[in-house]
Amino acid sequence: MKKRKMLLLTLLTVGSLAFAQDNLINSLKSNQSENPDFKFTTLKEVGRTSVKDQGSSGTCWSYSGNSFIESEMIRMGKPVVDLAEIFTARNVYRDKAKRYVLFGGALEWGDGGELHDVINMYRKYGAVPQQVYSGLALGQTRNNFGEMQAVIKSMLDTYVKNPQGKLSPNWLENVDNVIDSYLGQAPKEFTYKGKRYTPQTFAKEVVGINPDDYVELTSYKDYPYYQRFVTPVPDNWSHDSMWNVPMADLTKIIDNAVDKGYSVGWATDVSEPYFSYKNGVAYVPDIDLNHIDAEVKASLFKGSRPDKKITEDMRQEALNNLTTTDDHGMQIVGLAKDQTGKEYYMVKNSWGLTNDFQGYLYVTKPYVQYKTTGILVHKNAIPKDIINKMKPKTGIGI
Repeated sequence: MKKRKMLLLTLLTVGSLAFAQDNLINSLKSNQSENPDFKFTTLKEVGRTSVKDQGSSGTCWSYSGNSFIESEMIRMGKPVVDLAEIFTARNVYRDKAKRYVLFGGALEWGDGGELHDVINMYRKYGAVPQQVYSGLALGQTRNNFGEMQAVIKSMLDTYVKNPQGKLSPNWLENVDNVIDSYLGQAPKEFTYKGKRYTPQTFAKEVVGINPDDYVELTSYKDYPYYQRFVTPVPDNWSHDSMWNVPMADLTKIIDNAVDKGYSVGWATDVSEPYFSYKNGVAYVPDIDLNHIDAEVKASLFKGSRPDKKITEDMRQEALNNLTTTDDHGMQIVGLAKDQTGKEYYMVKNSWGLTNDFQGYLYVTKPYVQYKTTGILVHKNAIPKDIINKMKPKTGIGI
């Protein structure tokens, strides 16, 4: 997932992707100028680390996924560690580059990824603390990967064309060298709190999560429920599969997770006018969603409003007609209510402390049911009745 407006990105070259992503982030931050009187009371919250800023990069999936792992460490009673998001992203870019060439270029290239990429990279490459590897080279203070991604894609497209008829044995090393030149070399060994680690030993001895404990789920009515399938979103470059559950199970799982002290990685669509980063609120207004004019848009966040009732047919139609796209990754860290008693999920974002709630948003359950493209949870956070429906579908269970 990454910031994306589908119509624009079909017209943009990769060299301008980062510019488009940055513009979309900025527009989402600024296009809602109203500051309504929303008053929220926290009902339940889970442990989490501070809000970060992903900069001008489509690395929300890595920020939210690593924030999710940090919360898991807190839940397990481990000391807080600020994990290096760009270490994860850098490893994804390398693995994605290899797959891009092997697939003959039939793969989306860019910053985007999925929540499972964080778990997969943790399993394969380990983890490092932010203080060891920031990914900020050449005097940079903020992520901006547009030039790097354009350079890499031009290389990969040359390899795909294969003008020599056979790729040189060091072609992937050449890609590594370009990534290193922009992001700096990833550490093979480092010292943390007086002890020497590799990324793999740091993951095992300090972070200490078991990647097999984590489950990714979605809801598509046109695929069988309680089975796995390869989710049809462009940034699923690794072609990973998710568990498919009915729409109502998504919020049932999230409710159960938060109640038991687990956070939830959340992939969703943020391109709708009823998602306001500035106001820190997202809901589904009970109006004709296909005809939201400027006057209606201006009134959407003037106080608490009722949500539209979401059906599985509505959800699936939005997925199929691409009004729901895989735009952004965040982390659900609690439950709250507004001044009318209406419930919202507390959501940690990665755009810095720049909105009305210092980087957090309050998102209604109907919005989550309508616009979620995937969630990542610990397997023990899934209610037993749902687990029991999933177990017979696989020989290994969950």
